[in-house]
Amino acid sequence: MTKRIKQVHIILLICWLQLFFSGNLNAQENYVLSDLQFSGLEKTKQKALENIIASNVGIPLDLDILEEDLQMIRNLPGIAQVNHVLDTLNNQVLLDIQVEERRTLLPSLNFGGIRENIWFGVGTVDYNFRGMGDLLLVLYQNNDRRHSGQIFYRKPHLGNSVWGVSLNTNKWSTIEPLFFPEGTVSYLYDNLGLGGTVIYNLKRRQQIELGATFFNEVYEQADNQELENPPGPDNLCLYKLLTKFIFSRNQLNYHNFYLQGYDLSLNFQNVYNFYDQSIFNSALFQARYFLRPIPKVNIASRFKFAISTNSFSPFAPFVADSHINLRGIGNRIDRGTAQAVVNLEWRQTIYEKKYFGSQIVLFSDTGTWRNPGESLENLLKRTQLRQFLGIGFRLIYHKVFGATLRVDYGVDIFNLNQRGWVLGLGQYF
Repeated sequence: MTKRIKQVHIILLICWLQLFFSGNLNAQENYVLSDLQFSGLEKTKQKALENIIASNVGIPLDLDILEEDLQMIRNLPGIAQVNHVLDTLNNQVLLDIQVEERRTLLPSLNFGGIRENIWFGVGTVDYNFRGMGDLLLVLYQNNDRRHSGQIFYRKPHLGNSVWGVSLNTNKWSTIEPLFFPEGTVSYLYDNLGLGGTVIYNLKRRQQIELGATFFNEVYEQADNQELENPPGPDNLCLYKLLTKFIFSRNQLNYHNFYLQGYDLSLNFQNVYNFYDQSIFNSALFQARYFLRPIPKVNIASRFKFAISTNSFSPFAPFVADSHINLRGIGNRIDRGTAQAVVNLEWRQTIYEKKYFGSQIVLFSDTGTWRNPGESLENLLKRTQLRQFLGIGFRLIYHKVFGATLRVDYGVDIFNLNQRGWVLGLGQYF
């Protein structure tokens, strides 16, 4: 009899525990959120976090939505770690979101080179300006010993509305190689522009932007030329108006310096030339996809396809460049009116502690261009294809967003003499 009573007690205990835990897990969705607190905030303003989450005081708490809220906070540049505590009383629940911040104000440094062609950029960037999740970038860049600079400000949310804005001013000065049938001609190129966009947040992870930039382009033939009598104008001054539409979707989730998920963007641009009343159109699609098959490995991929008005002109918009798409190819060695680029990386973590981590990166960069005036079949020609393989190293400091020192060395497998280093801060993509 005693044995049977014990069995009944055990069965009742199991049933009670099942009822308690299932009820406790599911009941939260019927509990009204009575108070929302954020612990551990230093620079980040609480209002900035409230603007991006869906859980609000006065409505029932949904655990699925809460988990998405926590991941949205974890994805912010200024947040290193996120935890939460729930405290229930009657039909109400208190939510305490506990965060650990990291620095977002850091220097910006990028440089690289091949065959005595060196470029570098220095500046500062704050990914959490004023603690509101705004982005502020101030940059100086030197290309071919010519001086450039940029100031960029982006505010994703105006208060708790679905609207945001961005503002940008830049001066871009380089020596640009332009490609004529007779050969390559070097031009001193200057671009001075001022513009901005209006941002509309469709959903928490989707945005559209509408913007415009007024800019002035100046071309002047350089003194040192490969050709004795270079073709093309001696100088040219053009005033232009650029309008653009951007759609973006971001389904990336951050787990420290590891990434999972995807993001994509579509960028349509229209440029009106006041000099000859001509119109130039272009479109760029970019998608990134990240896998983490095992804890110490991140597989990263990026695909870009761009196409523009196919004018037979040396001023084609898309370039082959080491610090943009093909590591080791050099600076602006080719131009086209369409391009397709695939970047693949195997990021193997070899060291990971509380403050620092390091990775060895094996990469493949593949690209092809359509020459101005040619058909799209030009993209498929073997002579247009460039394939670089390489190895890189990453030194990562966890406490500062984007504090990743990057060193890559790439070699063209079809032309082993074409090779070079690319160095910078942050992952290549």
